[in-house]
Amino acid sequence: MYTDDRNAYRKIFFDTWQKHLKKLPLETVEAQVLEVILAHTEYHALLENPKQFMSQEFLLEENPFFHMSLHIALREQLHFDKPTGIKQIRESLSQNHSAHEAEHLMTTVMAQVMFAAQQSGNAPDEADYLDKLRQL
Repeated sequence: MYTDDRNAYRKIFFDTWQKHLKKLPLETVEAQVLEVILAHTEYHALLENPKQFMSQEFLLEENPFFHMSLHIALREQLHFDKPTGIKQIRESLSQNHSAHEAEHLMTTVMAQVMFAAQQSGNAPDEADYLDKLRQL
């Protein structure tokens, strides 16, 4: 699923949605993508129109593919509890928020940490990331 080709990456979302609509079997990674897509009903119409949206430019903060990708990345972090402690932070947040709301809070922090790392030219600082998550 990891590629730096924007259209190839977007194609995964479009293809997964089409397979779901046609009730075709999904690969493991597609099933994970589908879980995120199903939680974002606001993107379903977009995913039904690959010709229109495959090359669409979006502002980063409005990009549905980036948004859903953050959810996928977070879920992978939670699955492996990497960085160590992120799973406990999610459990704590889930006491006062729905699972989806907790993910949104956490992905906002993830995006901020990624942006800061990109600006500095350094790898994301895991300790800083966890500290910011604990402040939620």
